[in-house]
Order: sequence, then C-alpha cells, then structure tokens
Amino acid sequence: MIKNDAWIKQMGKEGMITPFESKLIRHKDSLAVISYGLGSYGYDIRLSPSEFRIFRHVPGTVVDPKNFNADNLEPSPLREDENGSYFILPAHSYGLGVALEKLSLPDYITVLCIGKSSYARVGIIANLTPAEAGWRGHLTLEFSNSSSADCRIYANEGCCQLLFLEGEPCEVSYEQRNGKYQDQPEKVVFSRV
Repeated sequence: MIKNDAWIKQMGKEGMITPFESKLIRHKDSLAVISYGLGSYGYDIRLSPSEFRIFRHVPGTVVDPKNFNADNLEPSPLREDENGSYFILPAHSYGLGVALEKLSLPDYITVLCIGKSSYARVGIIANLTPAEAGWRGHLTLEFSNSSSADCRIYANEGCCQLLFLEGEPCEVSYEQRNGKYQDQPEKVVFSRV
C-alpha cells in the first residue's frame, strides 16, 4: 500500500526524513522554487548544493560498475543568479547529485524515488531508484539530460519525489544485511560491488 500525507507527516516528525517540511513549499524568500516537501502521497526531496558530478569520456577507459574509475566523473560548479543556485547538466549527458534530506526507513517501508514533471518537461529524467526497508542515508540521485540543450538543475529545490510503499516486515532488512550503500553521506557515492 502507498502511504499518505498523514502517515508521512507523522514519520517525518519522528525522524524518517531530516530536515522535514510538513507542507509543499512553492515559494521561499519571495522566490518561486521547484516544489519540495510533503505532498498527498509522497515527499519531494531537494538536490543538495554540496556536489554534482557529470560523466565524461576519458580516452582509453570504459565505465565499469565493478571497478569504477572516479576520473569518469567531473565535478560541476554550483552557480547562482537571481533564480537561485543551480548546476548545469549538459545536453545528452548524465550526472549524479545527492539528496539534501537524510532518510531513515523502517523495516516495513520501501521507497521509490521518481522524477518530477517540472524537470521531465525540459528533458531531464531522474533514474527510478529504490531505497529498501531499513536503509539510511542521503540518496545519490541519477539524472540524464535527454534534450539537445544544456539544462539547469536547481540546488535546495525539489528534484525527485519519494513514494513510500508498505509491505509485511521483511525477514532481513537492508540494515541487517549490511547493505553496501547504508549510511551514505551528503556526497555522491560511486558504484560499488
């Protein structure tokens, strides 16, 4: 069953999402922002300003998820203007960011992280990723720019929506099996095996 706003609000107050916004924020300091916070059946998380990396071609290398070479990811500078702080995701490229919010999931909840329509409508696709029951940390977020134009991704604003799915408690949670991405910090975490 998908969990509603009342449940998310209660669990947010108990520390499942930190920091937690108990309503959907569309304006901050009189500036329009891409919404974040509590929705009807989900929670919109923000992109952290701490780090964003873009895949680049390094001659003679192949990106290997079993033996990841950090040289294939180039840091992107945080920029700022009157519309806010942002990173640029070049046309037809792929980048990794990190969620501002930290999650601490109960052992009967799995989260699906999906894209927001504001970004989908300009060609930015957030990769659908799960956070399993018992997972803790800051999600590493994956974005592809399928458009032929460079696009902004705003820091400190909504970038993805979390859907909370309840199931029967599992026999072995992500925490109990010592999952390889447990307790991720607020920085991009590379592929691990």
